[in-house]
Parts: sequence; structure tokens; C-alpha cells
Amino acid sequence: MFGGLGNLAGIMKQAKAMQENLQKVQESLANSRFEADAGAGMVRAVVNGKSELVDIKIDPQAAEDIELLEDLIKAAFAAASKKAQETAKSEMAQLTGGLNIPGLSELMGGGA
Repeated sequence: MFGGLGNLAGIMKQAKAMQENLQKVQESLANSRFEADAGAGMVRAVVNGKSELVDIKIDPQAAEDIELLEDLIKAAFAAASKKAQETAKSEMAQLTGGLNIPGLSELMGGGA
């Protein structure tokens, strides 16, 4: 009659372990830095694992053409963010064993 409860307890234990591992991955990603440049290094952007801009370096020569500078900033930020999202997706795949769990992407910080 209660044979299924042992299985339920096991599933709950696994869910708790996965939640703890998810927190560790989120903390690790938040402390990680992802860097990319644009314009042969004229603009370098650094983002954290949540794709938040944490640093940007601009070569003074890039400031001579404002439109180009704007494009270089966007490109560097996009490339750094893509690296962060790819790493988050990879970490999530390791955590879940490749299973696609709805809503987990949002928990990781951005739907990667």
C-alpha cells in the first residue's frame, strides 16, 4: 500500500539535490566574467554570468567616429553576452543531464 512513498521520497531527495546544485551554478556564473572585443580590440566588453555589463574599455581612437563607436560597443557587449549565455546553457545541461526542464532557463538568469 505504501510502496510508492519510498519512490516519492527518492524523487524529493533528488529534487532537493538538484536545487542545491542549481544555486551553486548560479553563484558560480554570477562571479564569472566573459570578455569579448569588437573592432580589432578597439572596444572590449566584460559581462558577468547574468549578461550584466561589468566593464568596458574603449580605445581613444574609436571615439573619433561616434556611430562606429556605438556599433562597436553593441557588438562587443553582444559577443560577451553570448559567451555568458552559452556557458550558462552548458552548465545547465550538465546539471540536468541534458534534460530540457521548462522554466529552468529563467531560474538560471535569462532564458539562455
